[in-house]
Amino acid sequence: MRHLTIFLCLITLGCTGPNPSTQKQGQPPQDNLKPIDGQEQTTTPITLQSTVDAQREVSAKLPVLTQDNVVALLTEFGRQNPHNKVLIKTSYGDIKIELFEETPLHRANFLYLIQQDYFKDTFFHRIVPNFIIQGGNSDLRSTPKKRKSIGPNYLIPAEINPNRKHTYGTISGAKEYRENPDKLSAPYEFFIFLGPDISGRHLNGNYTIFGQVTQGMDVVETIANLPADQGEWPKSNVYLEVSLDL
Repeated sequence: MRHLTIFLCLITLGCTGPNPSTQKQGQPPQDNLKPIDGQEQTTTPITLQSTVDAQREVSAKLPVLTQDNVVALLTEFGRQNPHNKVLIKTSYGDIKIELFEETPLHRANFLYLIQQDYFKDTFFHRIVPNFIIQGGNSDLRSTPKKRKSIGPNYLIPAEINPNRKHTYGTISGAKEYRENPDKLSAPYEFFIFLGPDISGRHLNGNYTIFGQVTQGMDVVETIANLPADQGEWPKSNVYLEVSLDL
């Protein structure tokens, strides 16, 4: 995976916001279109080395994201990392996406998760033909551990553009729709919309659209039509490998 420029932040960590939902090992999330789920910083940009040990050493120094520091950290991270092209590799083919500049916090968060190697060993874990495929979760023990180390309790402020509609290939942040009047996005899961526009009307204005598939919708369609159980979880795991598309 190509590496992003990251930064060290000297902060006193706080933790506010809702507790993450719990999930039994080996079971898909029960709340499907939404997942289980700032303080002023001094930053010093550095460049990751290509070795795994160097990446682990630097990652260990990164601050845990909280509701208090999320806006400040992602704003600075997005400023230092202006990339907006991402490649999602699956066993069914590649999906290329463009992240929108108009949703800087969601763009920066997605890049931050890539830099943290979060998506490794996560799946497209919910598939609904002619509607969506949702990715970023798994039933492996490694996924909640990574969420805990990155930030178990933060949500991303909504960046909803009323002129943006869910259309073929748009990418949106998943969220908890109950008791969420501010429409905050959960940080770790996203969905690609592929239904007819009419089926996305209830999503418009409620979920932040932060990207668009530019290549590989045939792959998205293939994944959406795989055999799934009654919980819309694919019967065979569809692993993700996410990197910058440079």
